Amino acid sequence: MQAQTLSGAQLSVERATSLSDDALAELCEATHAAILDGGGFGWLSPPGKQVLERYFRGLMMVPERSLFIARLDGVIVGSAQLARPPRNNEAQAMAATLNHSYIAPYARGVGLARMLLQHVEDSARAMGYQILNLDVPETQRAAIALYEGFGYERWGTHPCYARAEGRIVRGFFYYKRLRAED
Repeated sequence: MQAQTLSGAQLSVERATSLSDDALAELCEATHAAILDGGGFGWLSPPGKQVLERYFRGLMMVPERSLFIARLDGVIVGSAQLARPPRNNEAQAMAATLNHSYIAPYARGVGLARMLLQHVEDSARAMGYQILNLDVPETQRAAIALYEGFGYERWGTHPCYARAEGRIVRGFFYYKRLRAED
């Protein structure tokens, strides 16, 4: 999926099936910046580059996970993960989960988050999933607005979801029907 902004910036989103050393370095840099900005992965402060490299290399080997990367002018500036249910969970085989979706702070405001979310949804739909689930801390206001703007419905709140901004915050749980029930 590709687009161009009015200012001429090139935007693209793709599913990553492998990562070159340069791409991995860009991904780790973007992830580091997002964590510093409070954007997650469960870390309150960024781990070392080697930890992030091992994390993403390991992620690429998990059959139930897909990594999507967002690029601004050819440089990786964000990512998202699509988690498919394990094969032994037939009762929930119709639902996938969106995890760890972010755009680095230095690349926000050009439409990449919308583009990334749309690509993940389209991919989940093409894989046959009817439902996409996600959860987000209350501190991620821009992400919440994006998800609600895409039609995600909040179905629950966890009062003690995670630590963020020096305190324990609530988490919101969302789902979206990608297609009608078969």
